[in-house]
Amino acid sequence: MNQKLKIVGWVAAGAVAGALTTVQLQAVARGSLAPLPLEELQQLAAVFGMVKSDYVEPVDEKKLISEAISGMVSSLDPHSQYFDKKSFKEFREGTSGRFVGVGIEITMEDGVVKVVSPIEDSPAFRAGLKSGDLITKIDDTAVKGLSINDAVKLMRGEPRTKVLLTIFRKDENRSFPVTITREEIKTQSVKTKLVEPGYAWVRVSQFQDRTVEDFARKVEELYKGGPLKGLVLDLRNDPGGLLDAAVALSAAFLPENVTVVSTNGQLADSKFTYTANPQHYMRRGGPDPIARLTKSTNGALKSVPLVVLVNEGSASASEIVAGALQDHQRGTILGSQTFGKGSVQTVRPLGPDTGLKLTTARYYTPGGKSIQAKGIVPDVMVDETPEGNLFAALRTREADLTKHLTNGSEAKAGETPMTDAQRAAEQQRDQEREEARRRLEEESKKNPGQRLVPEFGSDKDFQLQQALNKLKGRPVLVSKTLTERPEEKKEN
Repeated sequence: MNQKLKIVGWVAAGAVAGALTTVQLQAVARGSLAPLPLEELQQLAAVFGMVKSDYVEPVDEKKLISEAISGMVSSLDPHSQYFDKKSFKEFREGTSGRFVGVGIEITMEDGVVKVVSPIEDSPAFRAGLKSGDLITKIDDTAVKGLSINDAVKLMRGEPRTKVLLTIFRKDENRSFPVTITREEIKTQSVKTKLVEPGYAWVRVSQFQDRTVEDFARKVEELYKGGPLKGLVLDLRNDPGGLLDAAVALSAAFLPENVTVVSTNGQLADSKFTYTANPQHYMRRGGPDPIARLTKSTNGALKSVPLVVLVNEGSASASEIVAGALQDHQRGTILGSQTFGKGSVQTVRPLGPDTGLKLTTARYYTPGGKSIQAKGIVPDVMVDETPEGNLFAALRTREADLTKHLTNGSEAKAGETPMTDAQRAAEQQRDQEREEARRRLEEESKKNPGQRLVPEFGSDKDFQLQQALNKLKGRPVLVSKTLTERPEEKKEN
């Protein structure tokens, strides 16, 4: 069944290296560490020595130490991570929006790679690959049975190296080889479309280095066609990314200097309030895309009627934007309750090739709400299709992750036992997930190769149509089943 789940990834993007993470990039020297626990460190050294001398096979010392560091950090929470040389490179590629590959958006279908679409002007695009093409072999490796991440790794490589893809094209009923030369690909995290005269759809799929510039440029192009009557900002399935990009995007819609988000942690530099001000989102010098956008549109984006679409896959940086716009009553949040990733990770280099991504703070909306393990509750609950939320129960949320942080306003994990009502709600969710899995399997058998949920931004996108109804003052088909999820407490 897992092979039938439509899991989309960017080829050579390193899967979701920055996903579900609100990231700050810092290089900080720490000079005030507490005294080290010598007895425990001696025990660690003793274990290291025993493994080196007594293990059945020789072990690599550097690998052993790297794994020890990785285990220590991963024990903290689901989002802290030690980066070795390879994973640090992939992480930086993921947040930069640039990577080396062939340039196709892919999914898995019946155990092989399916091309969703080639990226415009990429090597795959120039080689003639089309949506719907199936990749059956990568060089000499058959794709059948590989995970999507394994397939991505095989198509990765160095610039100007070649990869041989064997393609099966259904509509022509033929297989053929295509040799593609890898090159640096620049992903587009922002898509825009005038869905009808006066009404625009702006989708942000991830918050990367290039997102703010791409957003400003594409919205400017929309306004060249005339003023807008309404705008839909689509943050569904946006897993997050860079904190400063989220602050900048919020600033595009909000009055200058209002609070966007605040953070709070142990360190002094983790206690901060970010406002709709360039000094809080411009990490580097140079022109400010948001100021340029505001000037070129005569401030129209500050007042255009706005609906923000969110769902269970909207996390982290996208929740910061939704929370800021909701608390300032700048727009209507529509959809389903979001993921609930309310913590900030700071990335600190440990050397030229390794680094540490560490959870350093919780973040709070302008109204002081922590959304950790809870999420943003929409102003208007709307199902993803006219038939309801067919497969939403299958989506993992922050509260489902092992070792997730508590909300911060609650008692510490383990101090408060679950109530009977909370235990019953958890059982109900398990039942809903099992029902959704069964339904997914049945639908996949009935409609092989077909999308089970309409494409975002299409004319069959039910939530987008309800967002347009909201902007036009028409009735919205509100969900009859969606309700706010109860606060969750860990079992004592």
